[in-house]
Amino acid sequence: LLLQLFKLALIGVGLSMDAFAVSICKGLSMRKVDKKYMLVLAAFFGGFQALMPTLGWFLGSQFQTYITAIDHWIAFILLTLIGGKMILDVIKEKGENEEVCPDDSVRINLKEFFLLAVATSIDALAVGITFAFLQVKLASSVTIIGCITFCFTIAGVLIGNVFGTKFKDKATILGGVILIAIGVKILLEHLGIFG
Repeated sequence: LLLQLFKLALIGVGLSMDAFAVSICKGLSMRKVDKKYMLVLAAFFGGFQALMPTLGWFLGSQFQTYITAIDHWIAFILLTLIGGKMILDVIKEKGENEEVCPDDSVRINLKEFFLLAVATSIDALAVGITFAFLQVKLASSVTIIGCITFCFTIAGVLIGNVFGTKFKDKATILGGVILIAIGVKILLEHLGIFG
């Protein structure tokens, strides 16, 4: 049992790495940590990281070939669009008046959180499919994965914020570049070019 829990924890850590990187990007662009923003983001990332393996489990082998054929493209497109938007927002803000909204405020954008959560958890869908074949206990598995991602997201926002307060615009651009890079990495790994 302990060995299985350890394996699940390792899977959870592996799956949460993309969410961790994205949450660092989010932390980078905050002047000070907005606890509500951080918890909502963590709930989205943790929730989707638990939901996707559950979906994968139920889909089982029926749609496995279809899902694995396009999941990397979906993640790549979503992350590239969101990363590109972050970079463009900084460029646009520089062109307009500085300080359009107070710097300390960060808006909770549920649509963006949803897209990021889907993009960072799409790998977990394939993991859920393998869980179905391995007859892994679903409820405990997805709970562990979701909780680990939740904690890593909070840690990512806090870490990102420590570095981001000094260089807000540069940090937001870097965050956008990192998101695009994660998207490219996911795409290249699935195409077998890398990893």
